[in-house]
Amino acid sequence: MLKGSCLCRDITFSVSGELRGMASACHCGQCRKQSGHHWASGNVGENGITIDGPVAWFEASAVAKRGFCARCGSFLFWKAHDEDQISFALGALDEEAGIRLQRHIFVADKGAYYEISDDLPKLERS
Repeated sequence: MLKGSCLCRDITFSVSGELRGMASACHCGQCRKQSGHHWASGNVGENGITIDGPVAWFEASAVAKRGFCARCGSFLFWKAHDEDQISFALGALDEEAGIRLQRHIFVADKGAYYEISDDLPKLERS
């Protein structure tokens, strides 16, 4: 079981389900603006995560919403409207979970101020 929280711990979450897809670093403009850099996440089915606390949801687009803590501002979740899974912030996990990034997505939108220097796959979009 993975456990995580926001910075002020008003929101906690536990992941008991099997991770889906690949752990990703997203470089899209929305993730960069909300996180201040790229955003690293894992994905799990909605039934595989328990979230406690007052998550504030921002309808970022017609496709997805973003969950964060209204008190401390921690960006914790990303949820597509038409999918039965949710992404959670790897940086919000309380302990080392053994999860490693497997790819970079939306690299066409990455900031000009940094380079991606690892050998992981780099997708222009997702």
